[in-house]
Amino acid sequence: MNENSWDENRAMDLLNQFEAILESDPLIDEVGFIHPSQFVTLSNECGESGDSSEDGAFGPKNTKFWNRDHKLGISTEVLLPLCKAAKSAFMDALKQYKNLCSFSDNNHEDENIMFGSLSCLSFESEVMKHGRAVLLLSCDFGTAWNSRKLVVSKKQQLSMLMDELLLSALVLSYSPKSEQAWSHRRWVIKMIAGKHSNLQDIMAKESELVEKIAERSKMNYRAWNHRCWLVSYMTREQMLHELKKSRDWAGLHVADNSCFHYRRRLILGISENSCCKQEGENSSYDVENYQIVKEELDLNEVLIKRYIGREALWLHRRFLSLCMIRHLTTMHDISCHPEQKTSMDNEINIFLDNESCLLNYCSTIQDTEFEDFKAQAMYSAVYFLWLITQIPQFREIDLQVKLRTENLKTILHEACPERSFLWGFPDLNGSF
Repeated sequence: MNENSWDENRAMDLLNQFEAILESDPLIDEVGFIHPSQFVTLSNECGESGDSSEDGAFGPKNTKFWNRDHKLGISTEVLLPLCKAAKSAFMDALKQYKNLCSFSDNNHEDENIMFGSLSCLSFESEVMKHGRAVLLLSCDFGTAWNSRKLVVSKKQQLSMLMDELLLSALVLSYSPKSEQAWSHRRWVIKMIAGKHSNLQDIMAKESELVEKIAERSKMNYRAWNHRCWLVSYMTREQMLHELKKSRDWAGLHVADNSCFHYRRRLILGISENSCCKQEGENSSYDVENYQIVKEELDLNEVLIKRYIGREALWLHRRFLSLCMIRHLTTMHDISCHPEQKTSMDNEINIFLDNESCLLNYCSTIQDTEFEDFKAQAMYSAVYFLWLITQIPQFREIDLQVKLRTENLKTILHEACPERSFLWGFPDLNGSF
């Protein structure tokens, strides 16, 4: 037996051992790759006894795989041969599966059809088994994901769909930014939606999964983008719960704009949901939506004052201010009584006064040695410059507009003089 043949046989033995572990412990929820030297440490920590190896050295029983408490560790030493063996076995099984399925579809004799169907089921199982092994070693192997979609779409069984969610979660445990895995989860959820009654439970678990992964993998855009996508399948109550639940997380991760983007998506979803209600319910929902935006603005102001120079907070405030402006101007326009219009005018003035106070607070550069204070002054001035262009009523206050515009010029020139030629300032007529 030559060396290449021996290597192939050994790799196949590794693959069989790997797949046997996956079959014996279906509750595995985390996969990791471990340097061979760490197996002894892991075994000692878990109180496992060592055995004498073939060369007489004392060591752990298995230096290729480690499986305990539903955690699976794979030695980096065997990754390459194991991956090659898994891909080879998978491609062979997929080829035979497609050939037999094609034969079964084109054959009209009952005995051959039965034989072909049984063979298809056999190779279907092989495709799913080897495909799982491949994806746990190489998560971006698109052919393996697509073959699983092919098999699952023919069956459309809830148990198979739930197994796909488990597999993709297992892949995400070692590759949290895998676009293929996130995309596969969305495909599975689309398959479940409208056909099974447990969709809302799945939404809650999906949101928990994203938060868990986001805690371990910072600035994970793909995870948060998946969470934003889930909003379209949530009920109003779930969206309100998610907004409340993610509040503390957002306060502890102010540099992660993805979390604030998710909160914006929730607020939009809540607003869109209220538009679908009957006219009698709309008024109560409008009040609730207004209160949600107001509370978010208050939270945003607290975070801006607490964490100096965080651009994500100022970008989030633009969205919230725009929601507030649209609500107040809409209520002002549809008000039939002078008292209601006056009340809305007062609300607008209160909002603008609060924003002006925030500008005055944040525009002071307390220490020129720290860039954060300069950044805070610049972000606040740019935000206020943007705000002026959003509110027509604001331009009616002649003297205050002129004074605030001059203040903005001074702040921006002090904070970033090298960009002074980029700023445009509105005049009293509203033009630049």
